Amino acid sequence: MGTSAIPGNAPDNAPGDRLTAFGNQLIDVHIWLREELARLQDDVDDYLAGDGERPRELQAHCLAFCSALTRHHTAEDDTVFPELARQVPELAPVLEQLAHDHHMVTAILGRLQDLLDGVSPAPDAAEARRVRGELDGLVALVESHFTYEEKKLVAALNALDTPLPDDFALRDARRG
Repeated sequence: MGTSAIPGNAPDNAPGDRLTAFGNQLIDVHIWLREELARLQDDVDDYLAGDGERPRELQAHCLAFCSALTRHHTAEDDTVFPELARQVPELAPVLEQLAHDHHMVTAILGRLQDLLDGVSPAPDAAEARRVRGELDGLVALVESHFTYEEKKLVAALNALDTPLPDDFALRDARRG
């Protein structure tokens, strides 16, 4: 099964022809992460409105999402981006920007996790605003990051002929 029907992808006989090309895997991972982030937003909104999960479940959901996103970004930074830089050197400025975004995301994830770890059973309006503010910042940054990354890297990833780590596609996290 080739990928040539999708504009910008490698022709059917190219080394990038795989069951699922890496660029397509990136999009699949981003879809899954977007869905998980939306679920987390809903859970936080419900909790802050007094209708949601207990803090422990909310913290566990946040931790699972944060861990998956961090694993994906670490795989990109440690393996995928260096390989792309080697094979497509003109992507270096894009890869640097994306790596910078990863650091910003990591900082927000840490602040959000700290806030949720300390959230009271009945958060007041100020506490709710702090949690919601960090989460809104995370959503905005992640959406912008994913969109930019997809626009700039999908075609290059689909052309890669080098195996990438499982953490890039989060295969184990998305099962079930």
